[in-house]
Amino acid sequence: MTVRTPPGGTGSLWPWLVWALVLFIADQFTKTLILGAYQLGDATPVTGFFNIVRAHNTGAAFSFLADAGGWQRWGFTAFGLVAALFIVWQLRQHPGQRLFAFSLSSILGGAIGNVVDRLQHGYVVDFLDFHLGGRHFPAFNLADSAITVGAVCLIVDELLRMRKAG
Repeated sequence: MTVRTPPGGTGSLWPWLVWALVLFIADQFTKTLILGAYQLGDATPVTGFFNIVRAHNTGAAFSFLADAGGWQRWGFTAFGLVAALFIVWQLRQHPGQRLFAFSLSSILGGAIGNVVDRLQHGYVVDFLDFHLGGRHFPAFNLADSAITVGAVCLIVDELLRMRKAG
């Protein structure tokens, strides 16, 4: 009997799934705190450029398609679930590629956090509000942060891979 090594080298899928779970739990915990302490639209100034708020996003990033009539809830939920399955498959294939796996597991934890919000509430709970000169960046949450960090790391991983190959 032969044991095949996954293409991404040796390593276990479990640390990456645990990282995704930690991100998911932190995301859901912070959203639960916001839902319990704030009404929609409430805000607490923290610094001259940062507030804690309660906002609901029925769309995607930057409220994309927020006013699309309701179908986006199920569309973004389905997209998140399909992406999660693809990510787990990729993690199984490449558990030894640390930056790649960290990137994907960060995206996974964030995506599942936002999918749970959509299923539970019909919207994503956002609460981090940065602003400067009276202009506010769209509010976001820990899941969005994990997805963003994961995406940036994924780009860095690909650039490093291209540099190594060239």
